[in-house]
Amino acid sequence: MNKRVHDNRRERGSGLIVVIMVVAFMLAVGMLLLTVTGTSPKASESMRLQGMAFDAAEAGFNQAWIVLNDAFLNKIFTSFNGQYRTNFGGASGLDDPQSPNYFRSLTDEQIIADIAADPTNVLFNSEPLATDPRCTYTVFLINDEAPGTIAPDDRDCILVCIGRGPRNTTKRLEIVLEMGS
Repeated sequence: MNKRVHDNRRERGSGLIVVIMVVAFMLAVGMLLLTVTGTSPKASESMRLQGMAFDAAEAGFNQAWIVLNDAFLNKIFTSFNGQYRTNFGGASGLDDPQSPNYFRSLTDEQIIADIAADPTNVLFNSEPLATDPRCTYTVFLINDEAPGTIAPDDRDCILVCIGRGPRNTTKRLEIVLEMGS
């Protein structure tokens, strides 16, 4: 009879451990669900804002295409020479991969701020979208030839379109353009 009383006490203690483990598991699952449901709206909002900035960059490309096409068709431009943006912060090197001012090593915000301060050789400077004035685009041309090239080719260039959406979200498009014959 003594032996039986002793076994019941052990069984009651193991039940408590099982209950604690189940509660801990349920708590972990609950915390995971709270985390997932809390970050999902933030991620979708970020994707929506990036989509708006991308749409603005595409609108900049479309407008630049119209302007450049008209300039070449009307013989205002015969090449891209003289249309390139080359300076950043008053110093050359925006088109030089070896320079700390190279456009690919700068953030979109830095480039937009520099263009706002000096809009030289810019096709569009923070132009608002007609469909959503919260979104803007900035467009300029970069010489794609290495500085010091012996025979520079001004028949092609890089068209850089930076779209900006709400909350300073930006997207950049870089398109290589080449003159047709």
